[in-house]
Amino acid sequence: MNRIDPPARRPSFRRLAIPAAILACLAAAVLAAAAAPAQPTTTTGSQATGLQKDVNALVAAGAPGAILLVQDGNRTVRYTAGLGNVAPKTPMRANNHFKIASLTKTYTATVVLQLVGEGKLSLDDTVQRRLPGVVPNGNKITIRKLLNHTSGLADFEGNPRYLKPYLSGNFAYHWTPRQLVNMGVALKPLHAPGARSSYSNTNYVIAQLIVEKITGKTIGAELKRRIFQPLSLRQTSYPTKPGLPSPYAHGYKLLGKPPATDVTGLSPSLAPGSGAIISTVDDVADFYRALLSGRLLKPNELRAMKTTVSYDTGKVVTAGPGMGLSIGRPPIPCGVAWTHGGELPGYEVVAISSGDGRRQVVLMANQDRSTMPKRAVALYDKLVVKAYCAGA
Repeated sequence: MNRIDPPARRPSFRRLAIPAAILACLAAAVLAAAAAPAQPTTTTGSQATGLQKDVNALVAAGAPGAILLVQDGNRTVRYTAGLGNVAPKTPMRANNHFKIASLTKTYTATVVLQLVGEGKLSLDDTVQRRLPGVVPNGNKITIRKLLNHTSGLADFEGNPRYLKPYLSGNFAYHWTPRQLVNMGVALKPLHAPGARSSYSNTNYVIAQLIVEKITGKTIGAELKRRIFQPLSLRQTSYPTKPGLPSPYAHGYKLLGKPPATDVTGLSPSLAPGSGAIISTVDDVADFYRALLSGRLLKPNELRAMKTTVSYDTGKVVTAGPGMGLSIGRPPIPCGVAWTHGGELPGYEVVAISSGDGRRQVVLMANQDRSTMPKRAVALYDKLVVKAYCAGA
């Protein structure tokens, strides 16, 4: 394994729901597209029509490869471009597996909310009650504050210890969830609990530990039993060791000078209940459709998931952008939608769904935005909104 040179600045290993500022800037640009009739489409291949042209442009701007899925009612269209494996020049395929990164948080939150619906937890339970002594100030941090990122806990990614094994070339290094939490709580809190919404992976690893304590099972076992199997998500898994099921898209990250390094083999332990799931665009779309159409949660719990708080104040907001319990409400120009995005080394992914679960868009590129060319990042952000608003 080649040594990884430390990047100039700490890379972000996750992606929050599409930032409100980005979507606000894009809104005017896609209004016209949203009103325009749908263009001819193709499921795969190189025919440059409609959204296929945009996916091609994303790759031409520097992303190794990309997959876009647009699902509307009974119609599903998939677009691919570029390479799933750069070295042998293997084309990207629509059924390739990839790391869904922080989209995992929506799955973890769903398990937590199912336990709430079963009366085994309350969103108002404190971390101190469920995990005594694990978190300083845990008597003031509730499960709700973990799930909507208002806990104020710092992200363990900010601890210098976190990246050290990987920067030395040990891609398979294994962190335990408790070690990750300890690294997060060792850092100064970002703010008082409830003061605002500050994205932190620490929140969801704590949520994972609570699930495991309540159920006596691993988060992977609970995800499989409660979500993967009931929804027949046969291409979705929660790995505990490096590697992806075949076929899969290799993930690339620029580490120093080009070319980008294949970082597919990084340990899933660097983001367990906060980012470890592997899936496909079809399975991701099917999950969000089932979730938002009420197949996974009871009405009260789904309503709680959709209760959003202001990113600035942490107070409940009933309209406009806000963060719910693992899903965000973005300011897109074509109605209310729900979104989450994910970023891990080598992978950038985002999903947007309608509130009734009828419509989904999933976009994956196999290089994370922290090292993807700026032009490609801009096209990525524009494409996902255009795809949702303008249709296939």
